Amino acid sequence: MVGGGLAGALLAWRLREASDRLRVEVLAGARATVDASAVSGGLVRGFEPDPAASAVAADSLAELRADARLREWSGYREIGSLYLTPSGADPAESVRTVAERLPGSAVLVNATRLRRGFGFRGLREDAVGVVERHAGYLSPARLRDRALDWAAANEVEVARTSVIAVRDGPAVRTSDGAERRYDAVVVAAGAWTPPLVEHGGTLRTKQIQYGVYRIALPDMGAFVDDDTGLYGRPWSEGTFLLGLGGDRWDVAPEAVEPDQALAGRVLDVVRRRFGVTARDPVPERVVASFDCYRSPAGLRLLPVDGRPGVFTFTGGSGGAAKTAVAASRAAASELLNTL
Repeated sequence: MVGGGLAGALLAWRLREASDRLRVEVLAGARATVDASAVSGGLVRGFEPDPAASAVAADSLAELRADARLREWSGYREIGSLYLTPSGADPAESVRTVAERLPGSAVLVNATRLRRGFGFRGLREDAVGVVERHAGYLSPARLRDRALDWAAANEVEVARTSVIAVRDGPAVRTSDGAERRYDAVVVAAGAWTPPLVEHGGTLRTKQIQYGVYRIALPDMGAFVDDDTGLYGRPWSEGTFLLGLGGDRWDVAPEAVEPDQALAGRVLDVVRRRFGVTARDPVPERVVASFDCYRSPAGLRLLPVDGRPGVFTFTGGSGGAAKTAVAASRAAASELLNTL
């Protein structure tokens, strides 16, 4: 396993739980660079506009809620969520998908309820939201660390070794000049994946960013406003984690730095959407990192064309926290069937 982020850690855990005869190694790299798992806001819910994505997200959340160990590992907090669907979308099928897996969790709300119950302004009259009772947030970094700790305690080698090349064979070359050969190599290295596998442009890196603002949104739990791109969740008393989708694509990990203009636009959108002004125009903190995106989006195990035994497990939509639990279970099953 190349990469020790959330996806790689959970896949290693799943593989070891599935077979105690399988030799699993995680080449996790150094911790000098803050990765997406370390800075993610960790929003988890079942609803996604695409029903197939909803199935994976709702499966993940259902397993998380049913498994005391996963809840403890992840620090899951159930505070509910609201998803304001994009203009023209029909969320009914996705809501049914969620209902099959999390009965009684998701309900549709109209523009009147969005205004009166959540404080939205400037809504279109046909606006539709999805409110989920069973949703909230977790800590991807904590879940990653707990899964790696468990793996290391159960005969999985977890090495703080950086991989500089993935070779046919399959094999990897590490920063100390060594070459290691395996039956299969899974590259789950987030933003470092594209240069390792030369994936023909289907994998791209993108900067991600959020800020912590001194602002009150008293009626809100976790939320996504797909019309404006604004998302957030409560952070601590009197503060909210808020972010907007950015447009810095194909950024090198070492080139990431906070986009202060984007941080300022967050407050502009909040004022327009909720009529609320921050107590301080400067956020308490701004966190910038990077992630790997794939089109079509979705965290899945995929073979690398022309390279037998080499796979990727990365390239979602910047929100792997929602799907990693279920996606890692499916990926482990698929990988075991190939060995």
